[in-house]
Amino acid sequence: MSPSIKGIAFMCLGVLCLALGDAISKWLGAVHSPIQIIFFRTLVSLPLIMLFARFAGGLRLLGTRRPGVHLVRGLIYAGCMGCFILGLTMMPLAEGTAIAFAAPLFVSLLSVPLLGEKVTLPVLGASLLGFIGVLVVVRPGSDGISLGALAMLGAAVFYALMMITARRYGGREHLWAMVFYMNLVPFIIAALCLPLVWTTPEPWHWPGFLVSGIFGVGATACITQAFRYAPAAIAAPFDYTAMVWAVLLGWIFWGEVPDIWVLLGGTLIIGSGLLIAYQEGRTSLKRRPTA
Repeated sequence: MSPSIKGIAFMCLGVLCLALGDAISKWLGAVHSPIQIIFFRTLVSLPLIMLFARFAGGLRLLGTRRPGVHLVRGLIYAGCMGCFILGLTMMPLAEGTAIAFAAPLFVSLLSVPLLGEKVTLPVLGASLLGFIGVLVVVRPGSDGISLGALAMLGAAVFYALMMITARRYGGREHLWAMVFYMNLVPFIIAALCLPLVWTTPEPWHWPGFLVSGIFGVGATACITQAFRYAPAAIAAPFDYTAMVWAVLLGWIFWGEVPDIWVLLGGTLIIGSGLLIAYQEGRTSLKRRPTA
């Protein structure tokens, strides 16, 4: 099996783990606060991340000289998870996933003021296409945009900020250090807030909390492996297989059938993301020094 095929396989497996974790969070969110879900998800994730780091080279990989950067990233991740889980509880899985796919659009736009990058005309056009797709999915009426859609848009913005900070500091910090502290900060915040929102889980909820955390770390590990085997331009587009799983899981567990507008808008958003990825790939090749 070629490295690219392995990369694609890991990417698809990682995306499946994310989709399953999201579905479990949506199920738990019908009863429990997003804060409680974040607490248990990070509680399970942190020991697993330490275990991965131990086998990847030792716990020394979790050392850092930039605690401030990790604090900011952790706060951003807490906002991302909180908004995403809240959005999942208020709208169909496929519709929420489609809106969350607007993250590459925000990465392109926010990279200009935050990283000093320039947006090319094709990327600007792709971003406009993605914005139209978001409007098609959200369909703001006379009452404005729903709270669930606003929460998902917030999650997309927070996710974009995570990607931008990873782009800026990822080469200076080890991957598992970034993942560890990114989960540690939300865990501490959720633990402090937990007494205010605690709801005693039913016996069948405990496995859900456990499996949700396992899927979260599994997704991180698989997606990391994907980019080690295959170039980003090959592996990244398969992130959009999440839409297939969102539609399927939403239909199986909640009887949700996305309407034509969600499918059309989702297609526009995914097309926008693919165009942006293609243009960024071309830009990276042009910047690469020749021998």
